[in-house]
Amino acid sequence: MKTPIHYIELYTTDIPAIKEFYSKAFGWRFIDYGQSYVAFEDAGISGGFELVVGPIVNGTLVVLYHEDLEGIRDTLISMGAPIAQDIFSFPGGRRFHFHDPVGNELAIWCKA
Repeated sequence: MKTPIHYIELYTTDIPAIKEFYSKAFGWRFIDYGQSYVAFEDAGISGGFELVVGPIVNGTLVVLYHEDLEGIRDTLISMGAPIAQDIFSFPGGRRFHFHDPVGNELAIWCKA
């Protein structure tokens, strides 16, 4: 089974400012999910902005999709990939975060 890039998350310290910028610059539209997350549309790939406090160090999270979340997590663990955040639920699905061999953090999600 392939695991395609499905979603990209970026971080922001100011959701209203980031929405205004990307809307005016590129015509993106937005869907608010509470006060700390906003998804974007019309960008060529699905994604969103997560509100964070403090400086943004690693500003992008690539999110892959896989139907068997536990199976792919177990495969990654068997390959020595550290799990940065174990499986958790969010509106619309479940996901976990892991690190690749050089330290990049990625996530994999599946529908609930």
